[in-house]
Amino acid sequence: MELSVLPAVVRLFVIYGEFENAAPFGGGHINETFVSCWNQAGTRLRYIHQRINSSIFIRPDEIMENICRVTDHIAQKLITDGEPDWSRKTLRVIPAWDGKPFARDADGNWWRTYLFIEGTKTLEVTASPKEARFLGASIGNFQKQLASLPPPRLHDAIPGFHDMEKRYVRFYAALEKDSCGRAKEVEPEIDFMRENEERGSILVRSLRDSRIPERICHNDTKMNNILIDDKDGRALCVADLDTVMPGTSLFDVGDLIRTVTTRAEEDERDLAKVAFDLAYFQALLDGYLSQALEFLIGEETALIAESGRNITQIMALRFLTDYLEGDHYYHIKRPQHNLDRCRNQIALIRSMDSQWDAALQIVERLCSS
Repeated sequence: MELSVLPAVVRLFVIYGEFENAAPFGGGHINETFVSCWNQAGTRLRYIHQRINSSIFIRPDEIMENICRVTDHIAQKLITDGEPDWSRKTLRVIPAWDGKPFARDADGNWWRTYLFIEGTKTLEVTASPKEARFLGASIGNFQKQLASLPPPRLHDAIPGFHDMEKRYVRFYAALEKDSCGRAKEVEPEIDFMRENEERGSILVRSLRDSRIPERICHNDTKMNNILIDDKDGRALCVADLDTVMPGTSLFDVGDLIRTVTTRAEEDERDLAKVAFDLAYFQALLDGYLSQALEFLIGEETALIAESGRNITQIMALRFLTDYLEGDHYYHIKRPQHNLDRCRNQIALIRSMDSQWDAALQIVERLCSS
């Protein structure tokens, strides 16, 4: 997108002062993100602006309604509890001049704006079990904060987002069509997906059959969606709330397991570096359960280890499907980027499977202690 359109976009929102500049920010897969700088009576403030990908989030108005309900609820809880520095502990939506939590530009694109939370960073790879523990605690606390969100039910941001059965339907359709002629080069990955289809459906079937309860969850809890204080290393705020919607708590803890328990990045091509680390797994769950155990039920805790394997599999399936379809969904930086991501996730599943009994013992010990 041309940066020249940003000055007009940012002025659609209730921001006072003198606009100074704007630039691209971050490296998300889906939405385009920018940061703008403003001079407000001698104080420099920054704002985050995102062009919402309306081909993926087909009802941006409902996405923003979800986000406003969630952030307002968390903010009120923080204020009521007397939390210091509360304005850095949840995203704050800046309204447009017409009062809506979004704006449309001259080309019909959907935009939103947040107050920039200063003095924070994100992690791509966890550096210690201590970091793993507070990342787990931050998501457990996020779920606990939203457990008291009153009705009505949140909108489904992306229906079937973590529905493995529906993901397989799309995968098989992409495989049959093979529009890019890529199926022959990924036969080992296709075989893996076929062999693991039944096991991969356990979470969505348990939710559908009411063996586990529906809860509000983030649905995309990779570690770089958690903002961390630069000074003291505290986990401050959960970001990227597009996919906050009803689901199971296991979707969230599963994605944390997927991203926190390996030192390798999601697109690492040296698969020897992709390994499941039991020490990080234990620390992560210790932090998560310190917040979440008070509301989880036994059927949920029994599936915690499976949740990590499950979300890793669904991501491998999604990367492979996007590769077969021609790389339409995820941003890529090289021709086989999505295939690299798929192979990475399969390697992580195999590493998990090789230490499965030990992982189950860790979960049982933490849940009973």
